Amino acid sequence: MSGKLGEILLKENLISAEQLKQAIEHQKANGGRLGNSLVKLGFLNDDEVTAVLSRQYGVPSINLSYFEVDQSVIKLIPMETAMKYQILPLSRVGSSLTVAMVDPTNVFAMDDIKFMTGFNIEPVVASETAIMEAIKKHYGTVEDVERKKEIEEIVSFIDEGGAESVELEAEDESTLNLAALEKAAEEAPVIKLVNYILTDAVKRGASDIHMEPYEKEYRVRYRVDGMLQTIMNPPLKLRDAIISRVKIMSKLDISEKRLPQDGRIMIKMMHNGKKKQLDFRVSVLPTLHGEKVVMRLLDKENLRLDMTKLGFEPESLAKLQKAIFKPYGMVLVTGPTGSGKTNTLYSSISQLNKPDTNIVTAEDPVEFQLPGINQVQMKEQIGLNFAAALRSFLRQDPNIILVGEIRDFETAEIAIKAALTGHMVLSTLHTNDAPATISRLMNMGIEPFLVATSVHLICAQRLTRRICSECKVEEEVSPQVLIDAGFTPEEARTTKIYKGQGCSTCNNRGYKGRVGLYEVLEITDELRELILVGASALELKKKAVEQGMITLRRSGLTKVRAGTTTLEEVIRETVL
Repeated sequence: MSGKLGEILLKENLISAEQLKQAIEHQKANGGRLGNSLVKLGFLNDDEVTAVLSRQYGVPSINLSYFEVDQSVIKLIPMETAMKYQILPLSRVGSSLTVAMVDPTNVFAMDDIKFMTGFNIEPVVASETAIMEAIKKHYGTVEDVERKKEIEEIVSFIDEGGAESVELEAEDESTLNLAALEKAAEEAPVIKLVNYILTDAVKRGASDIHMEPYEKEYRVRYRVDGMLQTIMNPPLKLRDAIISRVKIMSKLDISEKRLPQDGRIMIKMMHNGKKKQLDFRVSVLPTLHGEKVVMRLLDKENLRLDMTKLGFEPESLAKLQKAIFKPYGMVLVTGPTGSGKTNTLYSSISQLNKPDTNIVTAEDPVEFQLPGINQVQMKEQIGLNFAAALRSFLRQDPNIILVGEIRDFETAEIAIKAALTGHMVLSTLHTNDAPATISRLMNMGIEPFLVATSVHLICAQRLTRRICSECKVEEEVSPQVLIDAGFTPEEARTTKIYKGQGCSTCNNRGYKGRVGLYEVLEITDELRELILVGASALELKKKAVEQGMITLRRSGLTKVRAGTTTLEEVIRETVL
């Protein structure tokens, strides 16, 4: 079947004349192909456009979202060529290369690729939207390609002999050539590469850097908005030099490769025209193929001390503020690692930080230094643990005590005694939700009557990724999916769901930044009675919901309705 796409669609009654007119106007205003405009306007979906294109050109069609692309053939065609002709190499059999194309009649593109690769080209047709998304997925963004070139330049300097590559050999772990290690770590390209990794992480808004050695590769990943993404694969021969450079910067022992080590790196850099002082918390762990390094980026500017901007629902925030301003008692913040517990605690003590109040904290480690607050760094190796610090605190005439984490019975017991003797105690625990925290304390060995009288409030929290405001679009979701997620039938009919399409602002991920989900359990007299009779977490939760507690899932659904996050994020982080 030949003819123009618009005519074919009209002939097959897939669109109306009015819809075709709107799509042509959209195409004139935004560029691209007619099929892409029809998909963006919601008149057709990708599969329908691809099926018609297949008939129009007489070429097989392909659904790229279900096709496993051979990564080795991606390297045959540069990203610039793929973008220019809107093509994607898929697979190779003998001397034939299968290529997905928006326009299989483009002879110039076919000749260019044939000349470039030396293979015969077998075209298949796919929609413009699908091909452009697949190019982003397999090649990365333009910025990613530029970063790869920058890294390759640094690495090629070493490969060309611009710096000695030190192959470290040792009969066993104890006879390492330290002089060679130090020399390798001080080579200009290694310094440049490590500096690049640290500064690039800041520019991308990463919270952690992972440097991971494996048998045949070395991998560097960043955690951005809670999700890990691979950034580069430096040559394996640079492994020891990179690790040694990081150790030298964080004042660790480069000769010790058998034990875990912890340190800190302080750097100053220009970012967005401002001078920034950055603090990296460094953890080195011996693994099977070398030492793995994880660096947590502690940026004071990312610390939000205004509780109203953390994402609390108004009624949950009111309960939390009421509890922390009480003269004594215990407030617990729970959640997994990296769920923003430290930020919530720092925000709380910032509100309580007055000239007439003595605040002492026991932290491991001290992440941010806050003026007017006495912060103590734990040192397990010399016996300074949470329990020892807490005992000392009680002789320091405190009003408010912050304990980084309640890990054992001893710490829990002293913290509860402090809460019962006129001190406000703030701390964290690792539990799945707020009601489960009560059971956790009892499992540690704390008597129910002590838990019931000392604990005033428990706040459970999670972090979900925030939809990028630059590329936010409405998404079609069936009401049944919304009901299954926890919405009421009435809410399901009126709720609009949004997602991020992906743009340069969010590195084509559709998300930028994070927002908190909060479950605030206020311990009322009815709940105290249930705790005293040994009620289960399930019974406590049921009672708390009856009294108006917003669960983590409900907090998430509220943010989905507000267009702040996606349904997928809430389902990933919470349970019904």
